Amino acid sequence: MSKTLDLLNEQQKDGVLTTEGPVLILAGAGSGKTRVLTHRVAYLIDEKGVAPYQIMAITFTNKAAKEMRERIDKLVGFGGEAVWVATFHSSCVRILRRFADRIGYDGRFTIYDGDDQKSLMKDICKRLEIDTKIHRERSFLSVISHAKENLIEPEEFLREAEGDFNRTRQGQVYREYQARLMANNALDFDDLIMKTVELLRRDSEVRDYCQRRFRYIMIDEYQDTNTAQFELVRLLADGYRNLCVVGDDDQSIYKFRGANIYNILHFEEHYPDAKVIKLEQNYRSTQNILRAANGVISNNTGRKAKSLWTDLGDGEKILLRQFDSAYEEAAFVATSIASMANRREYSYRDCAILYRTNAQSRLLEEKLVADNIPYKIFGGVNFYARREIKDLLSYLKVIDNAQDDLAVRRVLNVPRRGIGATSMDRVQAYANSSGIDFYQALTKANQIQGMTRAAAKILAFVALIERSRQVLAQEGISKCLLYIIDQTGYADGLKAEGTDEARARIENIDELINKVILYEQETEKPDLNDFLEQVSLVADIDNLDESADYVTLMTLHSAKGLEFSNVYLVGMEDGLFPSYMSITAENADEEIEEERRLAYVGITRAREHLILTAARMRMVRGQMQYASLSRFVEEIPSEVIDGNLPAEIMTGNFLWEDDEKSPRYGSRAYARKNAAEVHRTSSAQKYAAAAKNFGDSGKKPLDYQLGDRVLHVKFGEGQVTSIVDGGRDYEVTVDFDRVGIKKMFAAFAKLRKI
Repeated sequence: MSKTLDLLNEQQKDGVLTTEGPVLILAGAGSGKTRVLTHRVAYLIDEKGVAPYQIMAITFTNKAAKEMRERIDKLVGFGGEAVWVATFHSSCVRILRRFADRIGYDGRFTIYDGDDQKSLMKDICKRLEIDTKIHRERSFLSVISHAKENLIEPEEFLREAEGDFNRTRQGQVYREYQARLMANNALDFDDLIMKTVELLRRDSEVRDYCQRRFRYIMIDEYQDTNTAQFELVRLLADGYRNLCVVGDDDQSIYKFRGANIYNILHFEEHYPDAKVIKLEQNYRSTQNILRAANGVISNNTGRKAKSLWTDLGDGEKILLRQFDSAYEEAAFVATSIASMANRREYSYRDCAILYRTNAQSRLLEEKLVADNIPYKIFGGVNFYARREIKDLLSYLKVIDNAQDDLAVRRVLNVPRRGIGATSMDRVQAYANSSGIDFYQALTKANQIQGMTRAAAKILAFVALIERSRQVLAQEGISKCLLYIIDQTGYADGLKAEGTDEARARIENIDELINKVILYEQETEKPDLNDFLEQVSLVADIDNLDESADYVTLMTLHSAKGLEFSNVYLVGMEDGLFPSYMSITAENADEEIEEERRLAYVGITRAREHLILTAARMRMVRGQMQYASLSRFVEEIPSEVIDGNLPAEIMTGNFLWEDDEKSPRYGSRAYARKNAAEVHRTSSAQKYAAAAKNFGDSGKKPLDYQLGDRVLHVKFGEGQVTSIVDGGRDYEVTVDFDRVGIKKMFAAFAKLRKI
């Protein structure tokens, strides 16, 4: 064991040898925390003589638990299998299987997954006569999950909700939900933690047994624990207090899942005698990348002070590129990857593209497909394979070709119209017997035997499709899509859910709208069938062999714990990252600190090469919006950046437009404050006009004027009929000879006078 310890640095060694009492190991990104945990287990067994079964090591994912188990077995050898290595949930299942009868459950209880929960909630809403078109089942489940993460029982929830009609109704649903779970001898995933805490609190015999059994407890990724998990750990460790928690407050990015950063920030308050050990030597990244990460995260106030360093050398500077549009940004990323692969600097598998929201992947996917670059999306699915996108594309497919039975069946009851499987089977039987397709059978629903109740709902669906076809013929694809979204209430239903997942799905819908509008603008004769064909070609990338060499695409949240030689952080703009939701929130400081931790995680995924990209213009729900460079980029020390931005941007000062109310020179912070204020008081459509208040626009004078003949690379020749000053850019209307009238932004259109 002593020879093995010689491979550790002094701080890592301290973490291994400090075995008694509470210990907090602050492990910076890439600092070897798993090595410390596994060597600590081996030291306890080999040198301290602790029985393996008295050691508990808890982590968050099965993958992490499996890796830890393998490394412990390799270090310890015989007997290592007796060490309790598991996730929080699997640990609780093992305890509850043995002692669940103490709290009224049978040890053979069922664990409900997400689908089981939805089915149960659907029955409860029906029993309580709740209109699920207004109050979605998912929103109730989200509220219940949040309550359980904070150990709030139904009766306590109802007491706190007194006087609030909506909260009281949620409490009643919660109470009924728990009663039904117990009647079914079932627990959901949140129950596994909460019910184990209840067991340990209520039953001193079980609590004493568990505390004697687990004399040494280690918790990995402690910054991700929620309130219930904190209480579980406290109850288990209170016997011997040999508790070692390992984590990094700077990587606490799961607040939306219930993670409570104060568990790690206030550890010494709960354990005043705790020893704090900092792991700051990084074994992953170059020093320039670490300087960037340190520069960003140092702006957070709610953190434990630490600074990463490495002996791997300075490495390359961080490349920063700002483009006129998101399209140019995506094209640059694809070209850069292809160039590096061709020069054999990096293989595809060495490259990762990280973004803040799933919706950003759409343009990137299309450019990668166009350039023949293999890729795979992690932590999500192909943009066009996402449920909400497939639903809306299926509507468009039905409008284009109602003979597509699969598409018709997919959307017939989406959103739900009360058309069940039995009704669909009757329609199919009628279609078969009549020798017609499924959609034709739907048009004759009132003639189908046994369809009295569902016929009206089916015919309403048919009427929607027929009206949508009229909109398509008269106003085009984008207006048709917007009509479907409006008439079905698809997005409204997601808004009513109010969950993070629902908000992400709305962002994806907005990105689909962007795609359709761009297709119409860039195509001489837009056609729905042609559009659907283009989309299907992009979606075909899913057929790639997963074992092949491919580029990784994922959200920043999904990237935690991973590392790549060459990383692209895209969309580094205020309003996107950090999001406007965080910038304009009531608790904006707290929300932005969470976003800044996410930026820190993204930067520290890179080993050798880091590229940051941003777009001055980005389309949002069909409207071109302007954005300044992300404040997180500005927090990176300028000496580690190789950028294409003016020096005044790099130093944080820039020219303002002449304005009596604005100084000639100002800080980016002032501009951001102004931007946030405009966002609060302006709609998205007014944003472009308000953008001129945000700082230096970089708007170039036009070399053409009203009435001039101009040339567009795709649309050909035309005459300028209108020029509107939109603040950061001019909105130009051109009557093209071949394709008619088009509106576009000057910087985006790149028109040339002829």
